[in-house]
Amino acid sequence: MKTGKDNRKSDHHGIYLISAAHLLHDTYTAFLAQALPLLMNKLGFSTTLGGMLSVVQRIPSMFNFLVGILAENVKARYFVIFSPALTAIAMSLIGVAPGYIFLTVLLFVSGVSSTLFHVPAPVMIKKLSGNRVGRGMSFFMLGGELARTLGPLVVVGIVSIWGIEGTWRMIPLGLLASLVLFLKLRHVNISKNIPTEKEKGYYWKIFVRFLPVFMAIAGITFFQAGMKSSLTFYLPTFITQRTGNYEFSGLSLSILQLAGAAGTFYSGNISDRIGRKTALFIITLVTPVMMWIFIHTSGWFTIPVLVVLGFFMMAPTPVFLAIIHELRTEHLSFVNGVYMTINFFINSTMVLLVGYVSDQLGMETTFKITAIFAIFAVFATLRLPGIIRKKR
Repeated sequence: MKTGKDNRKSDHHGIYLISAAHLLHDTYTAFLAQALPLLMNKLGFSTTLGGMLSVVQRIPSMFNFLVGILAENVKARYFVIFSPALTAIAMSLIGVAPGYIFLTVLLFVSGVSSTLFHVPAPVMIKKLSGNRVGRGMSFFMLGGELARTLGPLVVVGIVSIWGIEGTWRMIPLGLLASLVLFLKLRHVNISKNIPTEKEKGYYWKIFVRFLPVFMAIAGITFFQAGMKSSLTFYLPTFITQRTGNYEFSGLSLSILQLAGAAGTFYSGNISDRIGRKTALFIITLVTPVMMWIFIHTSGWFTIPVLVVLGFFMMAPTPVFLAIIHELRTEHLSFVNGVYMTINFFINSTMVLLVGYVSDQLGMETTFKITAIFAIFAVFATLRLPGIIRKKR
């Protein structure tokens, strides 16, 4: 379980390209949260069913570990290349969905595409990052968080010009992106140097070997998931209900995600210096405090609070990815798939639970509960194995 040393230099151009692909791909998947209040009004479904849409979108993530195994045996670079086109088509059609069932089908397709992208992409980043894995993961996650900043703004812009039905106009950009990725990434091989012959039960042994790391990460994710779901998925609905200002809700989500982009960019680099465990301890300590402050502010005073909150709330992911991809194994696609499967079960459950509790108790009360719950992530951080230490 020790992390190995790697003296290879980073391939900056490759890292930037894959991070840009992450940016474009996740811009489309970020449409849902901002479009949710309008879709609820148009199609007439509850907050609980709104939360179910996010669960449906994440269902394919149940099979992340299987995609990880598949990625070791096929040309998984094509998953990364063609996923933006498929995701763009599915997510751009949500505005013209005639009913809830059709909407769930579109989101499920986008979830499949997202799974095919997110499992092999970090492995490609790892192979291109040399001995600066934290830095590479920060760039990769920066693309994802900037996407969640752009997504709400794109939806607000589309709605202001064409209405919610105008989302289909974003399809061509996704098709163009996949063409560029095909020209640039078709020769990148992420399965090179992976043993082709494996004994029976080999992947199970890998899972058991790294179980303490998986459990610690799962604990942190579990206690923070309710709070993160409340803000990243339900924030536009919360602010629209609270203020009646749809445009301000889009601005607030974009500011939160932009601050989160800064958090993901710097946290990986900082954890390279002060250690993964120390970085996570600071993050989990600050986040619930800022969440509580946010709940008790209103109007434009919420903006600076959202900046700080977004910075710390999004910061754990590149640290988690750095921990996962520094584990001593050649089967990083499988290990990354296990990590993402854990994320699916926890985050999908929490999105649905937050929606249900919001219908029963109201969103503000639910947000308070998630802030209190997130405090326990500090104790989960202390359970990280001792080998997660400062890189030298």
